[in-house]
Amino acid sequence: MSAVETGFGRIDENGNIYVSDAGVERLIGSQPELSPENALALYIKKYDDLASSVRLLEQRVKAKADAKSINKSAEKILAELKEPLAIGDIQLLRDKVAAVQTGIADLLAESAQQHAEEVKAAIVAREEIVVSAEKIAAQDPQKTNYKQASAKMLELFTAWQATQKSSAKVSKKVADDLWHRFSKARNTFDSNKRSYFSSQDTLVKASKTAKADLVAKAEALVEKGADSALAYRDLLTAWKALPKTKTKADDSLWARLKAAGDAIYAAKSAKVESENIAFAANLALKLEILTDAEKIDVSNLEEAKAAMRAIQARWEKAGKVPRESIRPTEDRLKAVEQKIKNIEQENWRKTDPATIDRTNSVRSQLEASIAKLETDLAQAQQSGDASKIAKANEALETKKAWLAVVIANS
Repeated sequence: MSAVETGFGRIDENGNIYVSDAGVERLIGSQPELSPENALALYIKKYDDLASSVRLLEQRVKAKADAKSINKSAEKILAELKEPLAIGDIQLLRDKVAAVQTGIADLLAESAQQHAEEVKAAIVAREEIVVSAEKIAAQDPQKTNYKQASAKMLELFTAWQATQKSSAKVSKKVADDLWHRFSKARNTFDSNKRSYFSSQDTLVKASKTAKADLVAKAEALVEKGADSALAYRDLLTAWKALPKTKTKADDSLWARLKAAGDAIYAAKSAKVESENIAFAANLALKLEILTDAEKIDVSNLEEAKAAMRAIQARWEKAGKVPRESIRPTEDRLKAVEQKIKNIEQENWRKTDPATIDRTNSVRSQLEASIAKLETDLAQAQQSGDASKIAKANEALETKKAWLAVVIANS
């Protein structure tokens, strides 16, 4: 075999193959069974494969592919380029990879920043889920709409699972802390929910028992007829005071209570109608009595009082009137009674010694003030001061007006 050389390698007579790597010749193999050309071509092909890997690496950096994956590829290629069994400009490939690593460092920095932002966003998303769950758990258990709240809790749990799958990985400590809060809120909510419905069951049972008792009492009142209307009204008040429960049993009990009430009120209406017919004549008589009462002459108080006593005696004997006429007729009679009473009180006021003494005292004070003011007016008139005259005259007229009122009421 004859020796053959290429730009970066050679094969000697014995089939040993050498590569010139950075100015240093290195034995990379032996192919005595191949022709020199085929033996060299084999190692040149290995170089071309390495060069292709480097070009692909450059393209991936230019395309800004995954920085960590590119970096691993670069490290692998550098390891392969340390003492490769290939013929070609190996140092050139090393230099290209070194140049690429600068770009990889930038990509790694960008990737780290992006990852940090994604982690931050993931934490914020989970924090929002936790806060929402805590707000639901903190609601008053007696005022919570558990249907809506349960649906919201399920929605939050689904969102939590979605963040775990799709968002950036959060540190174990932060993730555990957030999950602990979320789990605690869900457990609190579930506990409140169980307690609420347990108490509701107890409440419904107690309410059902109480309402059944009221219904039994109402149905017993039906036999008493119209006279049990007030007692039935008390039962209705007691029913309304009980907790509201939306159950079929509740509806059934209410229907029975209402049926009892309808029967009682029907009896009451029939009784009123019967009484109205019976009391119609009494009403006519009382209207005549009222006409006589309203004609009483009150100029003589004693005669008026005697006449009123006679009217009242006739009124009692006249008997009951229809229900709707009770108030109007009673009001008319009371108006006449009040008229006589007012006159009696006024006469007493005028003849009461204490009142007379007070009136005389006030009258004396006013007369003394008037005398003094008349003197002041005369002096002002002599001085000719218009302001003093007007002031004195105004004060004098005021006192005279008060004296007139006192005299009129004495």
